[in-house]
Amino acid sequence: MRLDLSTLRSMIPECQTIKTLADGRRVKFTIQELPDDGVFITAQIEGNQVVYSIVLTTGKNPLSRGDVEKHFEGELSKK
Repeated sequence: MRLDLSTLRSMIPECQTIKTLADGRRVKFTIQELPDDGVFITAQIEGNQVVYSIVLTTGKNPLSRGDVEKHFEGELSKK
């Protein structure tokens, strides 16, 4: 059975949050649950085309907002 992208997106739960960093930059974090307890997480600084992304295949699921932010601390600390 083949699924089109819109059908697949509707089947995978997603959560988005926005955080303002100490230096004033805004970052959008996205969490998508994947099959078999995997998680796809992203961080994107507002106005920046670069999206940092990580696929976690094991570990705690669901992740808290703080857990997701910690995964990107190193990248987001760079200016």
